[in-house]
Amino acid sequence: MRLLLVEDDLPLANALQQSLKIKGFIVNHVSQGKQALTALATPEHDMMILDLGLPDMDGLTLLKELRNHNTTLPVIILTARNSIDSKVQGLDYGADDYLAKPFEIEELMARLRVIERRLGTVNSSIISIKNVKLDTLAHKVFVCDQTTLQETELVFSKKEFMVLKALMENAGRILSRENIESKLYHWGEEILSNAVEVHIHKLRKSLPNKFIQNVRGVGYIINIKPI
Repeated sequence: MRLLLVEDDLPLANALQQSLKIKGFIVNHVSQGKQALTALATPEHDMMILDLGLPDMDGLTLLKELRNHNTTLPVIILTARNSIDSKVQGLDYGADDYLAKPFEIEELMARLRVIERRLGTVNSSIISIKNVKLDTLAHKVFVCDQTTLQETELVFSKKEFMVLKALMENAGRILSRENIESKLYHWGEEILSNAVEVHIHKLRKSLPNKFIQNVRGVGYIINIKPI
């Protein structure tokens, strides 16, 4: 899940970025509304966390402009404006959720997970495909022995887990290398040319045979149809 964080309070923005990264989110940060509009000109983000008190424009103005272009990008407002009128106005302008400062990071995470489930192909934190189960909340992966029905936990690196999560959330759809990279790396982060291939190779060594399939010249897929 790739987030655009629009927040001019740099200490808060840095703290949020670190907390969200630990939870597996890819976070790009801007501090001004015009920067946000530029970033949103291309559809590379899955969600936006928006502060209303921006230095160059009001966050509601940014949100209104976003919705005027018929953009359905999910938006969570994060602001010190905590009156009922402010909340109603924010939701009426097209926000999907509204969280007043100060807040607990776990509450923000819970609200992000709700939207993430809505955007994805599943309606819970557990994604089960064939005999592989991925827990997006606990960040764990299990494979079930079809004979004994016993589950074995598989241990993957953070980025390997994120690759598998992206593929399982989009089961039945081909993801190109570029699609997968966009879910792994932040702005300015160096990307090795074969990074995705390396992650896929390591995943395949532990997962059932042919669970992740290569579509030559196109990308990778978890085929939900019988092989």
